[in-house]
Amino acid sequence: METVALVSSYDKEDMASIKVLHSCTILTHRIITNRLHILFHFTVTLLLLYYRISHFFNGNSLPALSWALITISEIIFTFIWCLTQAFRWRPLSRTVSIDEIPANMNLEGLDVFVCTADPRKEPTMEVMNTIISALALDYPPGKLAVYLSDDGGSYITLYALKEAFAFSKRWLPFCMKYRIKTRCPEAFFSLAKYEELSITDEFSAKKDELEMPLLVYVSRERRPSKPYRFKAGALNALLRVSEKFSNGPYLLVLDCDMYCNDPTSARQAMCFHLDPQMSPSLAFVQFPQMFYNISKNDIYDNQARSAYRIKWQGMDGIRGPSLSDTSFYLKRKALYGSPNCEGTQRFLYSNKHPSEAQRTSGELMKFSSEEEIAILKEAKLLASCNYERNTKWGEEARWTSVYFCPTRPCFLGCTTIDMKDALVQLVKWSSGLLQIGLSRFSPLSYGVSRMSILQSMCYGYFIYQPLYAIAFLIYGIIPQLCFLNGIPLYPKVLSPWFVVFSTVYLSAIGQQLHEVLSDGGTTLTWWNEQRIWVIKSVSGSCFGCLDVFMKWSGIKKTTFRLTNKAVDKDKLEKYEKGEFDFQGATMFMIPLSAMAILNMACFIGGLGGIILRRNYEEMFGQIFLSLFIMALSYPMIQGLLKRSKKEKQ
Repeated sequence: METVALVSSYDKEDMASIKVLHSCTILTHRIITNRLHILFHFTVTLLLLYYRISHFFNGNSLPALSWALITISEIIFTFIWCLTQAFRWRPLSRTVSIDEIPANMNLEGLDVFVCTADPRKEPTMEVMNTIISALALDYPPGKLAVYLSDDGGSYITLYALKEAFAFSKRWLPFCMKYRIKTRCPEAFFSLAKYEELSITDEFSAKKDELEMPLLVYVSRERRPSKPYRFKAGALNALLRVSEKFSNGPYLLVLDCDMYCNDPTSARQAMCFHLDPQMSPSLAFVQFPQMFYNISKNDIYDNQARSAYRIKWQGMDGIRGPSLSDTSFYLKRKALYGSPNCEGTQRFLYSNKHPSEAQRTSGELMKFSSEEEIAILKEAKLLASCNYERNTKWGEEARWTSVYFCPTRPCFLGCTTIDMKDALVQLVKWSSGLLQIGLSRFSPLSYGVSRMSILQSMCYGYFIYQPLYAIAFLIYGIIPQLCFLNGIPLYPKVLSPWFVVFSTVYLSAIGQQLHEVLSDGGTTLTWWNEQRIWVIKSVSGSCFGCLDVFMKWSGIKKTTFRLTNKAVDKDKLEKYEKGEFDFQGATMFMIPLSAMAILNMACFIGGLGGIILRRNYEEMFGQIFLSLFIMALSYPMIQGLLKRSKKEKQ
């Protein structure tokens, strides 16, 4: 175990006083197991590909096109599997000791950024709960500022923000007095603790004396003739505007539905940011995205166990995880240049920004009325759509990062509870990622010159994961058509080559099952992950690839699809019962529906031919594949049957 020490004070006299704020454990046993499995599985996979390629060029009597397509699908599976192994190369875990942070330490300023765009899809009350939980962070109020970017420019959101701030003046003292950990009002009240909330005369008398964090509302300028960068653009605007008000050296970025579940998360992050050995090159501390509305069965795999329990731990061992869109504590300086550059105003051309001396610690400053007017005027300029022209915003960065997964979730959000919203989100991600993969900025070409090969492989996995759609579509069509016509695509059961194919399959699912069980999951968890992986790949990722082609060909322009966060009671009931909800997702389900129907038709038709020809040994692989696809597609078939019954009624 690697342990890192931290100097707990800035005074020279106290430099000898050392406190351990965080430690790092390299998961040696898992590393050894993973590397042995990588060697074994890769060897067997090479044998499988040798069989495919050699038989293709040996002039066998099988249809060349079918053989070539099935070989391409297996090459895609192998390619993405190879990229995945970078996550398993050197996983590690971390712990922190926030009690070791000296009580008298002068913590630097923290700015919290929250973005919202549409009160219809992102309920205002949910946004306000996130804001209040951020205001209630266990951090010096004079060093804490919360910014809300409202791209919808909604008066409802602005009014609600004023009411939320007024409520916070009573809510924060209550949380501090009773040491409440769940400081999101909605989450607190859902725990049936109404009787604990008694705002006494003591609070009423002291509420005017309470120092409150700064709260700022921003609605940035938008013009049809100017490019609009959605959430990334909103964060850029908040970054510039915040410099005029608080200029906190550290930033916390939250989705509007991702409330602070643990008020100590800021201090946990500071255990890394304050480390003099780690801090000079540390850009951000990433926390996992976790959700409060996940059902027991989690049929949509919303907990993303593979990502936050396997992949991010693996990336942490090879210079750090990628940014996960939300729930990370970022060093402001990391957005302006490299770790070795001096100053933090590198990409700005405004001469009116406060100097470093004014805002060294991010402490909130007091302004006169004239100064407030001037600052608000320049803040409007910083939020304008013209500000980024001829600048280098978002172009340069070279830092390390840290992934920290505490026992108590620090942030909890609202996840999708139906297939439509899940697939809309996946199409958006798949399209954007694959566009990068097909551009000159591919991590496997552009990236290898700027990061290690293992890091490039990790980013390559995220970028090229949508290609699973092509591989699954081939596997769901070609073997079935060949089965119907009595054409074998796999070795005979008694052939040594069949052992190779079955070993590759069992090795892959065996590793996944081992990871699930060792992480506290069950076989049902594993099955749900396998099933939704195939469903999402054939539907969401497929449309993501189609979306990329349409944009590339000029048929379609880039659009912003906002994920719906409003909870429907009927959908919630279905989700909690473990029933798939395909309402509104008919278009997305066309490929999967067609594949399922084709699979059943070919299976029934092909069985007759097998009985007549008695070639069970040759067709066993395709029989198993058809049965496996039917098991995976059962929820969709069940949903289609229920829908047809309702239409008849």
